Amino acid sequence: MWPDHRLRLRVQRWRARGRERQHLVAGALPIRVACHLGPHDWRAHPGEPPRNDRGPGPASARQFRTAGARPHRQRPRHRDRRRSVGAGRCRALARRATRCVGFHRSLHRPARRDRRLSPDVAGRLTIVGLGPAGPELITPQVTERLAATPTVRLRTARHPAAAVVEAPSYDHVYEAADRFADVYEEIARDLLALAAVDDLVYAVPGSPLVLERTVELVREAATDMDLELEILPAVSFLDTVWSRLQVDPIEAGVRLIDGHVFATAAAGQTGPLLVAHAHANHVLSDIKLALEEPPATAIILQRLGLPDERIVEVAWADLDRELEADHLTSLYLPEVAEPVAHEFARFDELVRTLRDECPWDRKQTHASLRRHLLEETHEVLEVLDARAALADTEPDPDLDDHLAEELGDLLYQIYFHARLASERGSFTVADVARGVHDKLVIRHPHVFGDVEADDAETAVSTWEEIKAQEKQRDSVLDGIPPSLPGLALAAKIQKKAASAGFDWDGGVEVAYADVEAELAEVRDDPSEHEVGDLLFAGVQVARRLNVDPEAALRSAAKRFASRFRRVEVLAGSPEALAAADENQLTAWWAVAKSAESLAD
Repeated sequence: MWPDHRLRLRVQRWRARGRERQHLVAGALPIRVACHLGPHDWRAHPGEPPRNDRGPGPASARQFRTAGARPHRQRPRHRDRRRSVGAGRCRALARRATRCVGFHRSLHRPARRDRRLSPDVAGRLTIVGLGPAGPELITPQVTERLAATPTVRLRTARHPAAAVVEAPSYDHVYEAADRFADVYEEIARDLLALAAVDDLVYAVPGSPLVLERTVELVREAATDMDLELEILPAVSFLDTVWSRLQVDPIEAGVRLIDGHVFATAAAGQTGPLLVAHAHANHVLSDIKLALEEPPATAIILQRLGLPDERIVEVAWADLDRELEADHLTSLYLPEVAEPVAHEFARFDELVRTLRDECPWDRKQTHASLRRHLLEETHEVLEVLDARAALADTEPDPDLDDHLAEELGDLLYQIYFHARLASERGSFTVADVARGVHDKLVIRHPHVFGDVEADDAETAVSTWEEIKAQEKQRDSVLDGIPPSLPGLALAAKIQKKAASAGFDWDGGVEVAYADVEAELAEVRDDPSEHEVGDLLFAGVQVARRLNVDPEAALRSAAKRFASRFRRVEVLAGSPEALAAADENQLTAWWAVAKSAESLAD
């Protein structure tokens, strides 16, 4: 360190608790990289790590572990859905911080004049960075500010440079919380409360302006509190990476990628790539599997700037075997032979090209494509019907190839409509994917949250409740597409009404009675109105038997067509068929049914 600076050594030891599962201490955040894909994309907010249900989900703030411990796998929670923190949320943080002035979660500070008695006197908060490694990378300006300010807080003591700063940390917040979002808000709230009555220095690993979510929250809320805020420059982990690799990132065109979402964040990229947040071997495994044509080698960078620093060039096959990854691990790929998610990127480019250069594609509109969308949908359904006799896990090469082809045609229609929308500045195919992703997360709290759903019926009920809250519709029937086929429309309406409580006890017997009553009315009045009521009653029978009426009628129509073709063969000619009496027709029909049974 530098002379004349009064920083005292403090070492915090990790302690295991006497429970079945280890408590994992908090520490320097795994390296996170912002990958801005739009205002609604969770990666626009790098302070909250991405969810990954194949690894230790970032829903848990206790995912940090000691070397040698097995990765802690926890199902991600709905509450971790990524979202921006708007100005309103930051104002709420500021208000709560002002209300809880003096209550600091058992963090003790030196006695100072109580500035709460002078509400017009704003506090002062200085945010500093401790650098990416040991204390030698702390800048003199930061050292001076730490020494001159009595009240200091560390985001975490689990950082090499934190050992020379004697100050309380927020590690206890990490240990108590289930979500990183809760950790960051609690830290920001406490910092704002402290700074409102006292000059405060807040120290974070690395640079305050690189991947520090708490700093982002504090910055946005400080304005509403009339709080004087100063952020001192510091060395970030990126500086050490470029130094060790001897790479000019601008000249080389390096792109930063989050390892948790490598397959999507690196889509279309051929390198060079710096992959951060490679904090566990399972993350390295996912990266390894994401490339169909991987490079021969990759460079692993670990604990840069520390005595046990490692920079290892490894064969791609050994990427997740060479060493035990930790929160100070990154990966550098100088070149990728084929872009990540290459096929999707190539397909998107094809849609653009056809739209620009093909005369037919240039003429199309949403309205003109409607017919094609419907046709492609029915062709997919036709293949699915052909597979109906097979289990989903049972392969059929011909049918599966046909299904892949038809799904591709349907995908083209989806991309085409998204392309038309993007041309008028409405949305892109990325917005489509992001929107359905977020919607599915919200509507599955039994997967991503704390809601229990032991069966499919409960899951569907939860889905409908959330959907109703989102749409704020006047009726449960609002939102049912009127263009649905008649049977599907009737089934949807009945299902929605029943879900709202408009149903009768008695099971399918009630439906049978309704059919008999409607049939009697048809006999008395054979009108379209009464026939419609009879068909609607038949849909109720299907609903109570958990049968899809559309699929049932389609299947019946196919059976009839198959039997009728056999009757045509038995008749020998259209003239013979037309001349046959009822007894002959009945006999041929019985033979056709028997042949069908033998074929089955």
